[in-house]
Amino acid sequence: MKHVAVIGAGAWGTALAVVAATNQHRVSLWARESDVVSDVNTSHRNLRFLPDAELQSSIYATDDLASITDADIVIVAIPTQHIRSTLTAAPLLRNAIVVNVAKGIEIGTHLRVSEILGDLGLLGDSYTVLSGPSHAEEVVKSMPTTVVVASQDDAAARVVQDVLSTDDFRVYTSDDVIGVEICGALKNVIAIASGVIDGLGMGDNTKAALITRGLAEIARLGVALGATPSTFYGLAGLGDLYVTCSSRHSRNRFVGEELGKGRTLDSILSSMTAVAEGVTTTRAALELAATVGVELPITEKIAGIMFAAEDPRDAIRELMTRPTKDED
Repeated sequence: MKHVAVIGAGAWGTALAVVAATNQHRVSLWARESDVVSDVNTSHRNLRFLPDAELQSSIYATDDLASITDADIVIVAIPTQHIRSTLTAAPLLRNAIVVNVAKGIEIGTHLRVSEILGDLGLLGDSYTVLSGPSHAEEVVKSMPTTVVVASQDDAAARVVQDVLSTDDFRVYTSDDVIGVEICGALKNVIAIASGVIDGLGMGDNTKAALITRGLAEIARLGVALGATPSTFYGLAGLGDLYVTCSSRHSRNRFVGEELGKGRTLDSILSSMTAVAEGVTTTRAALELAATVGVELPITEKIAGIMFAAEDPRDAIRELMTRPTKDED
């Protein structure tokens, strides 16, 4: 039995706590919100972020990060923009296998999560990143789900695979950390674009084109940064992109849909409990792409819609009337 500490009690962190507890591991769940801690420990539910799921009584919640000192595995499940401030004083990471499940790029620095941890002096050889088509709402209902865990340390990836694999939650392994991190971050931006298409009432042809060209956009950036091309056609790439662009559970697709219907970004975000990481990733991704000379036309248009009041229908039209070329 391992001690699994989950840092972040949003829907996905809570779902992974359930998965680890299913395998009889000792699970600590850190939450910033006192009501979440109370609900998990007393009623065995996370009413704020995952209200329909019944949690195992063995999951212990706390709001004291310093109290978690002996974890074998630490799952980082907090939004990318809060990782630096939350984990600056987190010595528990230094002696544990770290499993990052955040999906974003840091504003200002353009760093992926592994690079943020490296900047903080917390990146060990046993860093892993877990991603794939996996909505929390379905995982806690034991719907069959497959994900991938990537690491430069094969032994660490195998440990995570063993700890989290269940009859309903299958974990594959990879060594492409860069590719899995880029897929996780950029698919949220493309999902916002997919939501815009839904909000405008456009059809399946439009969405299929968006997903296909969005995948090409993600792959261009990832390969330029050193990722393995095949990663983009696997679970972390095509798999997660498809589900995030299509599902009613997708927070990023929801943001885009509301933008397509004419709501302002501020209005949408103020109505949401959970974080849509694609919003902040959009600007960071464009800045990162500029450093390696990669064009991200869909991402550019989503930035225009969100931050420059560009009309969504005009933005889609401009994408469609770009100069024609060979498919890449």
